[in-house]
Amino acid sequence: MQDFITDFKQIFWSKLNNNNYNRIIFLCVGTDRVIGDCFGPLVGEKLKSLIGKMKDIEIIGDLEKTICINDIEKVIKAIKEEVDNPFIIGIDAALDKKDSIGKIVVDEQGIKVGSGLNKTNFEIGEISVKGIVSYNTGMPKQNFILLQNTSLGLVNEMAKLTADGIYRAINV
Repeated sequence: MQDFITDFKQIFWSKLNNNNYNRIIFLCVGTDRVIGDCFGPLVGEKLKSLIGKMKDIEIIGDLEKTICINDIEKVIKAIKEEVDNPFIIGIDAALDKKDSIGKIVVDEQGIKVGSGLNKTNFEIGEISVKGIVSYNTGMPKQNFILLQNTSLGLVNEMAKLTADGIYRAINV
């Protein structure tokens, strides 16, 4: 947890302070219809209660209004039409090696939404937060089955830790 907070704080503030962003947007991607893929909406739900009323911060994607792979291009277009120079933090579930399951990873690049299912090949966001919810078999159909059979308890705990870590990192 402490590694996540330290990494997020360092990357977040470094990027934020070196640019003139007009609004911070947490784009929490995923669906509540697949357990492994609900990491993003769960983080969004928890962030809304922690930082949802902070000035110049917007949380898009929660359990009430999920942002799935089919909506992402429309959502990005709407953000860019509404906000000049947004600072987007992409948050999504991810697949990786078995020994990475349960880790929360921050990256200085945007997130490649749907890459574990060979759905898209574009990045969103200036930085990304990935919750490793299962392992990547290299086969999209198998990966989808793994996402459907991921532990809700694991995903929920990771979402709680992520939202709490983000709150601590930006509430300096």
